Amino acid sequence: MVLDPPRAGAGRQVVEQIAALHPSQVVYVACDPVALARDVATFADLGYKLEALRAFDLFPHTHHMEAVARLTPAR
Repeated sequence: MVLDPPRAGAGRQVVEQIAALHPSQVVYVACDPVALARDVATFADLGYKLEALRAFDLFPHTHHMEAVARLTPAR
């Protein structure tokens, strides 16, 4: 599943709904590292682990970064 939420992040309710679908992986595209961290923590509470994380400087000469995280069920 690919998740590309607004800057505020997906939020607990959306993360819970996604986790209830039991996807084999979630690819999360984020423009705010704080929101990403909050949502990743929620995913972790629901049995997912962070497998990979990469940051991309798509907007040179600004402080904005994009991050792509891959989460999988912790087995």
